[in-house]
Amino acid sequence: MDPVISTDQPTDWSLLPGWLSTDEGQRWQQLLEHNISWEQPLVQVFGKYHRVPRKTVFLAEQGLQYRYSGAVHVGEGWPEWFHPLLEQVNHMAQAQFNGCLLNLYRDGDDRMGWHADDEPEIDQTQPIASLSLGSTRDFLFRHRNDQTKRAAIPLADGDLLIMHPGCQGLWMHSVPQRRKVKTMRINLTFRHFLQG
Repeated sequence: MDPVISTDQPTDWSLLPGWLSTDEGQRWQQLLEHNISWEQPLVQVFGKYHRVPRKTVFLAEQGLQYRYSGAVHVGEGWPEWFHPLLEQVNHMAQAQFNGCLLNLYRDGDDRMGWHADDEPEIDQTQPIASLSLGSTRDFLFRHRNDQTKRAAIPLADGDLLIMHPGCQGLWMHSVPQRRKVKTMRINLTFRHFLQG
């Protein structure tokens, strides 16, 4: 098990447990599950193509582009029903997010490898807000320059994690496989993208 740094030690992120109530979380989870055209894209890793081990979709302002793992995602405009949640997250994070990557983890086999949200089109002067709905999953941090610095945060239904400016330059993060988890989790990662 990864060592845990107490969450009051780092200042690079803030955790707001139960930011959405259980009822609100369930309502948003159902809306997202049924109103989103979830995809399982092919990505290129070390020259080979693989299906990502989760389902995903990109919501954003019209025409906004986001490239990662060889795939280009283009915003088609925010769905009208999504605006109340976007406004709530903007208010809490004191940001004006213009894009959101959604990941659906069908069970504990679905996962996300080590990475940082440091693509050049992401505005690193702005926070990144990560909202969890559904099953509790471990969210791991690993310091880029000191491998002894790690944190494991179990993100539960309704939890909001805000990664502050500078976090992506110092830390990598992952959502590891957890075979005992049998139910779904949806994660929404709100970002501010630079516009060309």
